[in-house]
Amino acid sequence: MNKNIVVAIDGYSSCGKSTLAKALAKQLHFIYVDSGAMYRAVTLYFLRNHIDLQNEDQVKKALDEIDLNFHAKDYNTHILLNGEDVSEEIRQMHISENVSAISAIKQVRTAMVKQQQKMGRSKNIVMDGRDIGTTVFPHAQVKLFMTADPKIRAERRYKELIAKGENVTLEEIFENLAHRDYLDTTREESPLTRAEDAIILDNTKLTEEDQLNFALDRVTPFLKLA
Repeated sequence: MNKNIVVAIDGYSSCGKSTLAKALAKQLHFIYVDSGAMYRAVTLYFLRNHIDLQNEDQVKKALDEIDLNFHAKDYNTHILLNGEDVSEEIRQMHISENVSAISAIKQVRTAMVKQQQKMGRSKNIVMDGRDIGTTVFPHAQVKLFMTADPKIRAERRYKELIAKGENVTLEEIFENLAHRDYLDTTREESPLTRAEDAIILDNTKLTEEDQLNFALDRVTPFLKLA
């Protein structure tokens, strides 16, 4: 069990996991690790290089060629794929349409989980994703499982993409999220499930400030023990 503090935030797509995780890490002066960005970056690399997902040798070779790093810039955490800042590109719709399928590949998950666990061995971290509290850090001191009404999630994601200039419809977003939920919860390798000791945070009607206060209330007792 880690002596440092690990906060694991899991949940469905477009529930605001990253927004809460970033705010919580900033408030606590912890390191924020966006596991979803890691899988999106792998997806981007696979798509760029036309990796055959059924070819284990191709997948392994691609993973060996991928180097991921995080760095802080303008008070935000950016992800580097082989030295290139891909933080904006990995949020585009074509990545969203493929990330769940690529994330479900055992070799991909094994590689990413190893990197994530390494990050959490020596530092206080906040990490969000799909399997952080169940697979990556089953002994995390604080586990939150985020959910929200599907329509609200779709509307939030739609507004986010429209603001970035993407040509998408609300219906497309709703269908994409439903499909991703299905893939995430039914995949064989580390499916999205709530850890037994995870606290449910339904933020359908909560503000970002409400969510942050909810999380801080759960983490504060462990700060006194550290």
